[in-house]
Amino acid sequence: MTLKRRDILKTGAGALVGLAGAPMIARAADKQQFHWRMTSAYPSGSPFYSTGPGSASDFVKRVEAASGGRLKIDFYPAGELIPALGGFDAVRGGTVQMNWGNAYFWAGRSFAAQYFTAVPFGMDVMTVNAWLYHGGGQALWDEVYADFGLKALPAGNTGMQMTGWFKKPLEGLESFKGLRMRIPGLAGKVYEQLGVNVKVLPGGEIFPALERGVIDAAEFVGPYLDRQLGLQNAASHYYTPGWHEPSNVSELLINKAAWQQLPDDLKAVVQNCAAACNEISFAWCNANNAAALNDLTQNQGVTVHQLPEGVLPKLRELTMDTLSTHAAEDQQVAKVHKAYFDFKKQAKGWLDVSEKVVLNENL
Repeated sequence: MTLKRRDILKTGAGALVGLAGAPMIARAADKQQFHWRMTSAYPSGSPFYSTGPGSASDFVKRVEAASGGRLKIDFYPAGELIPALGGFDAVRGGTVQMNWGNAYFWAGRSFAAQYFTAVPFGMDVMTVNAWLYHGGGQALWDEVYADFGLKALPAGNTGMQMTGWFKKPLEGLESFKGLRMRIPGLAGKVYEQLGVNVKVLPGGEIFPALERGVIDAAEFVGPYLDRQLGLQNAASHYYTPGWHEPSNVSELLINKAAWQQLPDDLKAVVQNCAAACNEISFAWCNANNAAALNDLTQNQGVTVHQLPEGVLPKLRELTMDTLSTHAAEDQQVAKVHKAYFDFKKQAKGWLDVSEKVVLNENL
């Protein structure tokens, strides 16, 4: 009996060791590590985009910390691994797993992609986030990129931008004819109808082009980031409002095959870190733009103007005509267009009785 008890105890102990070890083996298997690469449309040292709170480098640090080091991402600013606007092809081809930029850079691949960066006379930050996170916008974004083998997430927002910098003051609609201007996205197509010679340049190329007179005007973001580029040293007439970009979504572009290989907990890490950067970057812009604008106007000889009378109504008319034309030619564009503006209209009803009443001091 004693021997049998010992045998039983020995067997039982072995079983307990086996049971205790099994979860450890399973947990070890679950701890698969990933080492990815991420490129960017923006150069090294660019505030908001490459460095600082809510930037690409901040995102990379957050992902590594939140994943306990299981997902490490090497970050390559524009020009270090691929050209500034080569992210779409690099991610699609699997050269890298991620790219940090803006969806409207890929307008040549899909016109509908632009709705996920900025739409002229479109939604502000609060409303576009509501659409993306809770109004079906993210699902549409996934649908637009499905045929390319890509996935995207919102990862930042500049908020309302400025019309841009002009070497000479604008007198009216006639001032746009023949103007050479850096302006990406849908706004470029609208400006072309006013006779503007549109240039799409990455951020790092704007100042030298404006300074040398290669272009006559340029749009980038807003006071703080524009000042960082030194645009005030190449042009002194600064126009508002940012009709073309009431908000501007930073895009985290992901290779879909690589994304599908991530376990669910690491997918959640990426999604949550991107969402954190989306909110933090917008707060950072708001915290810095006011002081930067004051510095530009008080200390650096910049004059802020509103667009001349009659310009905004014409721009709105051309915008809606342009969007309607593309929607009529492409079912996917039509679907995204309708969803976007339906949500905007719905949100307006609430904003008109809430924020608008408080923020409009003329009411």
